[in-house]
Amino acid sequence: MNVRRLIPATAVAAATVLGGATLSSCAESSAAAGNTAKFDVVASFYPMAFLAEQIGGSHAHVTSLTEPGQEPHDLEISAKQQIQLEQSDAVLYLKNLQPTVDEAVAQSGVKTKIDAASLTTLDEHGNEAGGHAAEHDDHGHSEEEGGKDPHLWLDPVKYAEVAEGVGTAFEKADPDHAADYRKNTAALVRKLGELDTRYEEGLKDSRSKVFVTTHAAFGYLAERYGLTEEAINGLDPESEPSAARVRDLATMARADGVTTVFYETLVSDKTAKTVAQDAHLKTDVLDPVEGITSTSRGKDYFSVMEANLKALQTALGTK
Repeated sequence: MNVRRLIPATAVAAATVLGGATLSSCAESSAAAGNTAKFDVVASFYPMAFLAEQIGGSHAHVTSLTEPGQEPHDLEISAKQQIQLEQSDAVLYLKNLQPTVDEAVAQSGVKTKIDAASLTTLDEHGNEAGGHAAEHDDHGHSEEEGGKDPHLWLDPVKYAEVAEGVGTAFEKADPDHAADYRKNTAALVRKLGELDTRYEEGLKDSRSKVFVTTHAAFGYLAERYGLTEEAINGLDPESEPSAARVRDLATMARADGVTTVFYETLVSDKTAKTVAQDAHLKTDVLDPVEGITSTSRGKDYFSVMEANLKALQTALGTK
């Protein structure tokens, strides 16, 4: 298990913010973006909108570019959304996750641009596909190349680091409400610390340390809690695995006592069910919390993450 890092007291000050206007479970629709009496924040997708709402509180008007149920990686920015972005006071996004958002932010004149990726360190993940599973195959297939993993919000510690940076950016952009932003940030960081503790204690005595997902979104979570993620696909949730990859996973599952193939709510479960059937495994949901919909196992980030913890405990066999 990796050595755990403490949540820092401060984060790097934010220099860039992304923009977006769309529906999330908590953010308002894009049609309402900008020109309100509040601190108008456009967020790229749900994890960014959630941070903005938790930290901004009653002083912020938050909109999201990504609609509920829309796969964030597939987002295309419309001309209307670009205009709405220009009308906002700040934009909060995650660079390199949504290329059209990156382009829209770069072209916008929004004064406060906050890039969440600049507020923590990003690691190389994605080569989980073909890594551990291939060790059980003489051919050693490796299907995916790793890359900078953007799914930082699935690690409560990294998400807390970003929250502190966002709080600092809000204080600078809207100093009249700086005290409230500091208070809200501290409360959010404390809750994320408590979530981190529940994950650490809930997973430390599991019988297995290996879990299988369709999408390599859980690399930070696995690293944080001493687990190994085996992704059917790499960082691209839409790619299809080769026959060799499926055989590797089946062999690995037998060797490591894997019971479950996890799929997510915003992407088809067809591949997961096919792999599970071939390897005689069960399927279950492990939600990457990229958007909250009516099918989500929770109403917000914290409740979905709690549902994920329970799903992992069941699949890994906690003592």
